[in-house]
Amino acid sequence: MKLTYNVQDKPKFGQLIVFAIQQLLAIMAATLVVPVIVGNGMQPTAALFGAGVGTLVYVAFTRGRSPVFLGSSFAFIGSMSAAFAGAVSVEAGYMGLIIGAIFAGLVYVIIALVVKGVGVDWIDRLMPKQVIGPTVAIIGLSLAGNAVGDLQNGDYVLDGAPTANVLLCILCGIVALFVTMLCSVYSKKIGKLFPFIFGILSGYALAALFTVIGNASGNDSLKIIDFSVFNSVKGIVSLPEFTFLTAFKGTSGITGSYLSTLAVAYIPVALVVFAEHIADHKNISSIIEKDLLKDPGLHRTLLGDGVGSMAGAFFGGCPNTSYGESVACVAITGNASVVTIIAAAIGCILIAFITPFVAFVDSIPSCVMGGVCMALYGFIAVSGLKMVQKVDLEDNRNLFTVSVILIAGIGGLVLNFGQIQITAVATALILGIIVNAMLGRKTA
Repeated sequence: MKLTYNVQDKPKFGQLIVFAIQQLLAIMAATLVVPVIVGNGMQPTAALFGAGVGTLVYVAFTRGRSPVFLGSSFAFIGSMSAAFAGAVSVEAGYMGLIIGAIFAGLVYVIIALVVKGVGVDWIDRLMPKQVIGPTVAIIGLSLAGNAVGDLQNGDYVLDGAPTANVLLCILCGIVALFVTMLCSVYSKKIGKLFPFIFGILSGYALAALFTVIGNASGNDSLKIIDFSVFNSVKGIVSLPEFTFLTAFKGTSGITGSYLSTLAVAYIPVALVVFAEHIADHKNISSIIEKDLLKDPGLHRTLLGDGVGSMAGAFFGGCPNTSYGESVACVAITGNASVVTIIAAAIGCILIAFITPFVAFVDSIPSCVMGGVCMALYGFIAVSGLKMVQKVDLEDNRNLFTVSVILIAGIGGLVLNFGQIQITAVATALILGIIVNAMLGRKTA
């Protein structure tokens, strides 16, 4: 695709700031929600700080040649919960988060050393286009339900349930989606560069209007935004409660059996996320028309991801992973500048201290983000389908491989082994690799 800014380009300072904010809005909601799901007092702002640090580590290891942002990984939610469940105290559980992330990061480091020694040609043989293409597609398609579900919900809750009228929520989300698309397609200047900013703000403004009218009239069905999130803001700047501050109080609770629990909880998941690492980097490679697995090299992207996860967990407790939302943002805006990724990472670090901005992002209603995510997730899916275009589907070997991956992924085939979960995307990829190898590994 035609890029407005390529990997090594540097946007003007004013544009850079807005580009960074756009990236932040694309990844921030998911990054903040992981620690909320895990609970046990984990701080979303600390996870945001950790994502920023982890991304800077990734950029350093990849020598500024890969426009990838790292955020809190959903794949490790079960592992993180297991870290708390097996700990003798909450403090020991926090130390378990850091140790578990080290285990996961070391998996990446070991694989990176192997790749450095034997090269990456085996990746293309193991995962050709008929395997990677549909896998990338289902990364987007598997999130379709999340986007549509969010599209129908506001954030104002009464008696445990959202009160907003579903049609009004959908309207706000569709406005955000339409403005994003119109800016991206028809705008000649600033709108084309920052479609998500305009889309989110338009949807937010309409939702705010409905909410204000609802508050004034006492009509709960009009209340879409939960403005109460701003009530918790105390001052402009506050220090995040970093994971390591609590973890160091629980070192005495680390035993041999607990380390075994952490190893079992984290290492298999890291192997699964490795497959998604490949798919995400193949996807961004197709967008920028440069194979990142060869330059800067898979060993460097793995080291950046692995060590970045360790650094992210040290501060925020959450291992990091590459974000499809960030990749889609690059595709839609045509901005692959690594400088933008660096600015977004620095923004994460700074914003973690600025509570009003975090509260504002938290107040963006689900329906608005759902509308925007229809475009984000859709672009991920289409990127994969474009890879499939180059596959000879008249050959049944390719046809069966693509079919199995799509059905397993879209159908949500998840494998659970105790507290270890192999996600639908990873399961589909593994099945695709097996089918492709079984039928003859014909390259597309």
